[in-house]
Amino acid sequence: MPQLGETVTEGTVVVWHKKVGDQVKADENLFDIETDKVTAEIPAPATGVLREILVQEGTTVAVGAKLAVIEVAGAAAAQPAPPASVPSTSAPSASAPPASAPAAPAARPALADASAAGDAPLSPVVRRLIAEHGLDPARIRGTGRGGRITREDVLAAVDAAASSAAPASPPAPKAPAPSAGKTPAPPSGAQTEVVPLSRIRKQIGAHMVRSKATSPHVLQAVEVDFHAVEAARRARAEEWRRREGFGLTYLPFVARAAIDAIAEFPRVNASIEGDNLLVHKRVNLGVAVDLNFEGLMVPVIRDAQTLRLAAIARAINAFATRARAGTINPDDLAGGTYTLSNSGPFGTLITAPVINQPQVAILSTDGVRKKPVVIESPAGDAIAIRPVGVLAQSFDHRAFDGAYSAAFLRRVREIIETRDWSAELG
Repeated sequence: MPQLGETVTEGTVVVWHKKVGDQVKADENLFDIETDKVTAEIPAPATGVLREILVQEGTTVAVGAKLAVIEVAGAAAAQPAPPASVPSTSAPSASAPPASAPAAPAARPALADASAAGDAPLSPVVRRLIAEHGLDPARIRGTGRGGRITREDVLAAVDAAASSAAPASPPAPKAPAPSAGKTPAPPSGAQTEVVPLSRIRKQIGAHMVRSKATSPHVLQAVEVDFHAVEAARRARAEEWRRREGFGLTYLPFVARAAIDAIAEFPRVNASIEGDNLLVHKRVNLGVAVDLNFEGLMVPVIRDAQTLRLAAIARAINAFATRARAGTINPDDLAGGTYTLSNSGPFGTLITAPVINQPQVAILSTDGVRKKPVVIESPAGDAIAIRPVGVLAQSFDHRAFDGAYSAAFLRRVREIIETRDWSAELG
């Protein structure tokens, strides 16, 4: 079991992509692991033949546990016995490859809780969801291998509990029967493509559903004149790209302004734990990164309050590059306190982002377009063409009210519009 970050101590083997006897190549996807932070594809460490699978799908084990044996060409295959820390709590299904039998029965591990449904272990993600919603695992029917409770089983139990608690509504009228000669359209066929949801799409969906069910979301937005930002970008664009190797976008300017505004409105940078609001002194800024339309990740820039504009721009670019290359460490995704979501490159007008739990607010940056703007001055009002964009913040109404959020957004706008940004690009 690989070490997928400093804070990860265990993981669940989700699926094996090879079976015993198969040829494997180095760096070929061998199996998937699910931790309490991410699901990761693990490549084969060598080229050879997969001789043994010691840990079955659905089993949670500690980092360092032996999972399989690959016989490398020209070398004698080792015949290790599974260490005592390797659990054998999940009975393999008929289609699962057989595991080698240890010399003595393996003890049930203390690090994997057992549920009454099939006595199967709970993955870190499932344990966290059950704890957050105060559920009893013994009352959840597991649909996974060997009766294992999956994330989808927990979310279904949450929905069922919410439905039973809601007041009964009058029955909906029956839909009229189709008239003669009209046949309902088939669910799939030549006119419909069925696309199974990927694992990352399921993860994102589960996280978003949980966030909407947890936080009373409120959206507020302000228009911002990016004239000062655009002037600094235009003046330093060529020098910056030559020196740094990438372009300078609006996002790091928004990030810098939001970080400075948080110093004056600290409750924006908080999380909720039970009946308490935890206001964080450090700004660990999460930045959502699109993975070529296949999903997203939110790497975290730690102690962003200590960074100036240029350093923030470098950090955002480095994380985006690593995320799209698949080299992000799970620790890079943990510990965020406030998040930026950036749809601006696609020219969006306004976005209502979903809060990244357990945070209490998230800021969306949308497209910047040239618009006529009224410029006020002692000499009188004038109309000028300026680059204008919308900043939209979703916040948790439990943490603070609309006035606090609006004052924060006003301060972010003031910083963006009035700061001398050229001084920070040196």
